[in-house]
Order: sequence, then C-alpha cells, then structure tokens
Amino acid sequence: MIRYALACSSGHSFESWFPSSDAYEEQVVRGLVTCPVCGTAHVEKRIMAPSVARTDRATPRATDADETATPAPSPAPGPAPAAAASVPVPAPPPEAMALLGEAQREMREALRRFRAHIESTAENVGRNFPDEARRIHAGDAPERVIMGEANREEVAELLEEGVPIAPLPILPDERN
Repeated sequence: MIRYALACSSGHSFESWFPSSDAYEEQVVRGLVTCPVCGTAHVEKRIMAPSVARTDRATPRATDADETATPAPSPAPGPAPAAAASVPVPAPPPEAMALLGEAQREMREALRRFRAHIESTAENVGRNFPDEARRIHAGDAPERVIMGEANREEVAELLEEGVPIAPLPILPDERN
C-alpha cells in the first residue's frame, strides 16, 4: 500500500492510500480520487516525507542525545522454516490508521441518512426540475417536495428568481 499526500485545486489537503502508484493513476483518470471536503476531482499529489519502518530497535529514541536504543527482541529459539530463514519479515504497522476521523465518518453518515430521507419522500421530476420548481413557486402546481436535475445556469436563475432550492449532497464514495 502507498500513502499519498494530496491536495485539491481549492487548496484542501488530505491523504489517501492506494494499492500501487498505477492504481492511483488509474483512479485519477477515472475521476475516482476526489477531495473529501469539496468533492472536486481536480486533485494532485504533494511532496511528503517517506515513512520507513525501523526494525533495528523496539522503541524509538526520546532524543538524538539518547545513545541507548533498546535492541529488537531476539526470535524464540527453535528451527525456522528454510524458506523463511532467508527472507526478512516486515515489521507490522504500529497501529491501524483510519482514513477518516470519527467526526468525518459521523458527518458522512448523517449526510447519507439525510439524502436517503429526501430520496424516499420527494417526488423525482428529473430534468424537469427547474420548470416544476418555478411552477410550484408561482402557485401553478401543488406545493410538494421535489427533487431533480439542474445545471449551474439553471440553479443560478432559480436563485435569482427567489425560488427556494437546495443542493442534495453527494459524497465522494457515492461516485465509485
């Protein structure tokens, strides 16, 4: 696994894990690597220091002046399998690391519940959304909760006309 430091075109910094550099490149081309803050797919790698696991000592030193590092424990006595004797065993990671913090997971779950509620209670009018929203606002259609599609220009026009609308949040992992 490879961890990359990433940043979107809006300047939001975040990290993500990928099975390989090729997997990262493929996901970028497919538009699957998106900013967790704003959702944009305009993301690029940032410079980051490599993380190299140390196997020559059990615990890290407190300071550079501390010259008494604790050596790694010796393996238990007994015969080792022949194939394993010549291959170094990588040290396990110090602890599992979540890609999202608890607050971010809770926010995403709340947004998922909100979206599911809207989708289950609103009438989906599809591409007719701008026209139907105007008709409801003008009193020419029965008042009800609707959802549908609109492009940026249509949204701007509806807002200028005073039609009360709100975007339905889309989470980055819903695009996968």
